Amino acid sequence: MMIIPRQDHNITRKNISKHALIVLNRLHEAGYQSYLVGGSVRDLLLGIKPKDFDIATDAHPEHVRRLFRNSRIIGRRFRLIHVFFGTEIIEVATFRTAHPEIEHPEARQSHTGMLIRDNVYGSMEDDAWRRDFSINALYYNIDDYSVIDYTGGLKDLENHTIRILGDPVSRYTEDPVRMLRALRMAAKLDFTLEPETAKPISELNRLIKHVSPARLFDEVIKLFYCGHAMRAFRLLTHYGLFEKLFSQTAMVLAESKQEKDRYLSLILHSCNNTDQRLANAQSLNPAFLFSVLLWPALQHKTEGLMREGHAPYTASQMAARKVLGLQMHETTIPKRHSTMVQEIWLLQFPLQMHPKNRILTLFSNPRFRAAFDFLLLRMESGETQLAPAVQWWQEFQLASGEERQEKIKRLPSARRKKKK
Repeated sequence: MMIIPRQDHNITRKNISKHALIVLNRLHEAGYQSYLVGGSVRDLLLGIKPKDFDIATDAHPEHVRRLFRNSRIIGRRFRLIHVFFGTEIIEVATFRTAHPEIEHPEARQSHTGMLIRDNVYGSMEDDAWRRDFSINALYYNIDDYSVIDYTGGLKDLENHTIRILGDPVSRYTEDPVRMLRALRMAAKLDFTLEPETAKPISELNRLIKHVSPARLFDEVIKLFYCGHAMRAFRLLTHYGLFEKLFSQTAMVLAESKQEKDRYLSLILHSCNNTDQRLANAQSLNPAFLFSVLLWPALQHKTEGLMREGHAPYTASQMAARKVLGLQMHETTIPKRHSTMVQEIWLLQFPLQMHPKNRILTLFSNPRFRAAFDFLLLRMESGETQLAPAVQWWQEFQLASGEERQEKIKRLPSARRKKKK
């Protein structure tokens, strides 16, 4: 164990959430050990503002619950306490230990070796070695403001290295999501995976299929919203995990060499835009992300249906339902997002054509802005034939009310089909 005193590290309480300090101090005053732990300690040491603050303690969930009326016990796989302070949630976990299942019926694994339940409590050192990566196993002591390191996490921080604790194969088998977490940290921090940590991922990526699609949806969002989406995407493809999460798109990228560059350009442009929006503190919508990631699959499916004789718009409607339906088996997409994905896709047709009699209806559509941004992204990614439509809509949005009416008047009227 290494203890780094206050004067030898850069963590200061002014950078710690006041609500996290309340929880730490109340636990400490009640006679329990309490430490800031995990990603928040890692980020504070790196000079990054943490997104959330987690706490580890020797108090059991029931004890923590009694200390905080504004709390709730959650989880079955891992029993945790969430302490609520308005919109901020401080997560409190009891020290855990590794365990043989036969000795601990409160822990359970599936037939694949994945942990289903893990509520065997232990010491602080046990807890450190039970954590996933060394740089996430650092503790900040509220008692004397020191940092405690059992696993060599500080050295890995200095070396910009992601190292899993314990046997990599066993740890990934216990929880395959750890593979995604490793890549997310590598992307976010621009760190390198330690060779033994990296080696099994390509061999074990199939295990991701054992994780619930709902959980994988959350992990995909975290990956692409980590602030370095392009790096995250390249790591996912390098280790064969993208094809496990988006098999339809991966198949198109593998088979359609002619379109591959354009589709990759679309995804990478979107990644860059996502990073820029995060840097500017702008909002992000998962529906837009999934619209991009599944667009190659939609196009492939639409083209197939058109060859069968379906009209383009009808083919696109049918393809959208099919693509989203199949994707639900890999990453569940909540209804509010999947509906928006379909709307973004299907609005591409009228936006490209900008028919005179539908301009105002299109412009007032609540999905107009997202659909236009998607059209713009497609043009910037190589679909240069969309430039006239993009320019027309850009000018229309900047025009005054009278100028808009004039622009609409100048559009050609739709030709009526002659009756035979």
